[in-house]
Amino acid sequence: MVEKIYITYNQVHKLCQESAERILNDFQPNLMIAIGGGGYVPARILRSFLKRPSAPNIPIQAIGLSLYEKLTSTPDAPEEEPGTHVTRTQWLDLSSLHMSNLIGKNILIVDEVDDTRTTLEYAVKELQKDIATAQRATGRESETTRLCIFVLHNKGKEKKGILPEGMVKEGGDYLAARTVGDVWICYPWEATDIEEHDELAKTKTVR
Repeated sequence: MVEKIYITYNQVHKLCQESAERILNDFQPNLMIAIGGGGYVPARILRSFLKRPSAPNIPIQAIGLSLYEKLTSTPDAPEEEPGTHVTRTQWLDLSSLHMSNLIGKNILIVDEVDDTRTTLEYAVKELQKDIATAQRATGRESETTRLCIFVLHNKGKEKKGILPEGMVKEGGDYLAARTVGDVWICYPWEATDIEEHDELAKTKTVR
């Protein structure tokens, strides 16, 4: 039976707050890209903590990638399990953000959980390809664009996806607020009864 843990909005808020200093000092993002739907809430909370005096808010763009597939729910099985194929359901809105505007930026990719790492691998590779295409088109190959990752939780298990070695090494461009075991994490935005969810979180959670 898969162990489930429950995370409250208050916990998400605090994880973003405690991670903000390192993100500001080490990553210095000019733009956030939230992976939907789990990255939306953390990205918005982070933006408040990353706001510098007299500086504009960091823009947030959204991409939609689906890896999880619905299963028939049983008492011994979760409602969803990781799939094997990433589906792109939404990508950058080029009408409001031209790819050339990503060149030379520090971009923070935000998601809620690093499970199999397949989704993060896909996001990084696709963004790198799009940026490289824009660099060639504009003659700006010499400019460096930095991709960084923030997740609320990293599951400490063998990963299927692969990220650039320099990104995931200690002190690299990857930050997980918490590393947990291979458990099923129930986030508050998935709950249909938030009071029941918060009650379960009192005994079945991770700090």
